[in-house]
Amino acid sequence: MQNHLLQILALFAMETPVSLDAEDIRSEKVKVLRSMKPLLLEDVVVGQYKGHSKGGKSYQGYTDDPTVPNHSLTPTFAAAAMFINNARWDGVPFLMKAGNALHTRGAEIRVQFRHVPGNLYKKSFATNLDNATNALVIRVQPDEGIYLRINNKVPGLGMRLDRSDLNLLYRSRYPREIPDAYERLLLDAIEGERRLFIRSDELDAAWDLFTPALKELEEMKIVPELYPYGSRGPVGAHYLASKYNVRWGDLGDA
Repeated sequence: MQNHLLQILALFAMETPVSLDAEDIRSEKVKVLRSMKPLLLEDVVVGQYKGHSKGGKSYQGYTDDPTVPNHSLTPTFAAAAMFINNARWDGVPFLMKAGNALHTRGAEIRVQFRHVPGNLYKKSFATNLDNATNALVIRVQPDEGIYLRINNKVPGLGMRLDRSDLNLLYRSRYPREIPDAYERLLLDAIEGERRLFIRSDELDAAWDLFTPALKELEEMKIVPELYPYGSRGPVGAHYLASKYNVRWGDLGDA
């Protein structure tokens, strides 16, 4: 989370750089991190997966591993809400989560648009107001792609709205082989291309955001919330999302 996800956040939220030069891009990323509020413990949820049986098969919990102490407080899941103090993103919550032994494997950026004040079509969605917001999704892995989830009127005489995806799936649009992420990084390293690599001041700024919360977690001996192996993670993560009126993307069918 401190490394990969924060880099993705910085790339997404940064202002337009002066050029595509590596140093210009990395400088804008650092500006984003330096504008962020330090992570507060009240905006953090940590979890640890426990044993679970599903479909006649049993899965071990984290502490069932013989190399792990029985009373280990090491989290295997974390969710956090972060904020950027600048003119563009003031008041906008950035929620991120990462974990092991979850129901699916993937990495994506999801932009959830807010409800329109005085939405005239609210009644057409019945009680499911989650359907009333559009969403832009950039899927990093697997199945790289971009799609825009929009609301559209169902053809016919009545007034009923449906949710559709405008989908760009890379493997369908570009059938040639897509390089693996580490293949790209190794090639960039060989060629001296530094745009995707962290600069030392970016690393310092990232740790400045996370270190206070990590220190509190350790000093207060916060017990991680247990969640079943193969689930969507601890329930606390959903309370964190609802606190900021955000819905995790993996709750839907996307």
